[in-house]
This record gives sequence, structure tokens and C-alpha cells, in this order.
Amino acid sequence: MAQLIFLNLPVKDLDRSVAFFTALGYTFNPQFTNEQATCMIISDTIYVMLLVEPFFKGFTKAEIADTSKCNECITCLSADSREAVDAIVAKAVAAGATTPSAPQDHGFMYGHGFTDLDGHIWEYSYMDMSAMPQA
Repeated sequence: MAQLIFLNLPVKDLDRSVAFFTALGYTFNPQFTNEQATCMIISDTIYVMLLVEPFFKGFTKAEIADTSKCNECITCLSADSREAVDAIVAKAVAAGATTPSAPQDHGFMYGHGFTDLDGHIWEYSYMDMSAMPQA
């Protein structure tokens, strides 16, 4: 059985976050959705739990990272092509995201990303394994 991953992220406004990620083409599992949280489906094995900050706080004794001052992580997802990377970033920017840096082109690997409405950094990367340098 494949191992599943559930990334848990605090959000300030759940409805606003759902609207943002819906604009990027993601869907949500209604079985794990209420006024405190939702389960965003990335793939058959990857899910992102968007939790309103007070609910998220119930799972940790640590403070929630102030994403205007620091980053708690960078979430990187694969894409099927360079064009797919650019398309998802364009959708995110159109929905209100910002881009913290320019696209990175390493020949065999291409990536770009955005900062979502809550300050979380998302990277998308395409790797052409046939063009990867040989060790």
C-alpha cells in the first residue's frame, strides 16, 4: 500500500483559501470539510489539510509561523511540463498570489512558484530525466 501524505497548513480565512485553490484547479474532499478545515486533493496519495488558525493551534504548542517574517516550509510539487509549471503559477497570480522569485531553468529541471494568500510558498517543478547530467 502506498504511504499517504497529509500536509497541514494554517489559514486565516478558509473560504478565501478554498476559492484560491479552486481557481488553480484543485478539488476538496467534502467528507473532511467543515467550518474549521478542508482536505484539498493533490493526488491519490497527497492531501493538504487547510486548517483555520485556531483549529491548527490545537495540534501544536508552538506558535504559528508568521509568514510575513519567516517560512515554515516550501512545498514543491511535480508538473508534467515546463508549460504546466508556468500555467499553474499564472493561475495563482491571477487568483491573488505573488511570485517570490523568477523561474529557475537548470536545463533538465525547470521550476517556478508562488506565495499563496496566507504566505505559504508553493513550488512546481518539471524534470526531464532524459536530459539529466550523468554522474
